Amino acid sequence: MSIVAYRKLITSTLRICVRCRSTQVSKPVQQFSTLKPSTLDQKEVDHHGKLSEIWWNVHGEIKALHSFNPLRVQLIRDATLNTTSKKIHTGSPLKDISVLDVGCGGGILSEPLARIGATVTGIDASPELINVAKTHANLDQNIAGKLTYLNTSIEDHSKSNPSSYDVVVASEILEHVADQELFLKCCSDSLKPGGSIFITTLNKTLFSWLGGIVIAEYICRLVPRATHDWKKFISPEKTHCLLEKCGCRTKLIHGIIYNPLKNEWCWSNSTSILYAIHAIKIVQ
Repeated sequence: MSIVAYRKLITSTLRICVRCRSTQVSKPVQQFSTLKPSTLDQKEVDHHGKLSEIWWNVHGEIKALHSFNPLRVQLIRDATLNTTSKKIHTGSPLKDISVLDVGCGGGILSEPLARIGATVTGIDASPELINVAKTHANLDQNIAGKLTYLNTSIEDHSKSNPSSYDVVVASEILEHVADQELFLKCCSDSLKPGGSIFITTLNKTLFSWLGGIVIAEYICRLVPRATHDWKKFISPEKTHCLLEKCGCRTKLIHGIIYNPLKNEWCWSNSTSILYAIHAIKIVQ
């Protein structure tokens, strides 16, 4: 499906589905603690925790997240290999590469990264999803030893693990946090100098509201309702600026498009709905 066709599809639904926009009014942000800044929105944590029982159903409500993996793994693998000075191992291209998967959920992305050699630490604020991740990882003894899952926040983890990882991945999480600047700062703090950070998220445009909320949640039911809040969507320009502020230089910004009819993802020249960013932590 071309970007033109996709835009026609989502634009044609605007009139009949505009009523659902009123359901996206955000409730006051709830955080684990009111005594210190936090990236956590407890409402978001609870919402995703309720999906724990269906997390590994590749044909269920989050099947699109599963089908997103080939594109995400390709980006992380290829960009990491192009920027690392470490030896490349045939068959295990990310061997000796330490990865922090922030907002790992039940481990959908953590597991395939471990299968190509990475040593992965997955963190998530939902204890239910961390339990799911641990249980599922134990089903494959070839990767179980390469995966560590922790029920914690990025701000707490970065304090105890500064400059510890070759790669930090924040895929489909930036649009769910309470403080995006603090979130990216903590991600950067966890990176080694010269390390890579990878982000995929939703742009803040009319098309992202139509595609990411109206169509994805209310028409095609690609994700459960109330998964996204358009107010938290963030433009690639703003993400780039925040990364620069955190000491990370952007190397790549690329658009992503999803075909709901085929449940397939591909790269696009347009960042109007989804996009990926790869940045490098500046060596001081």
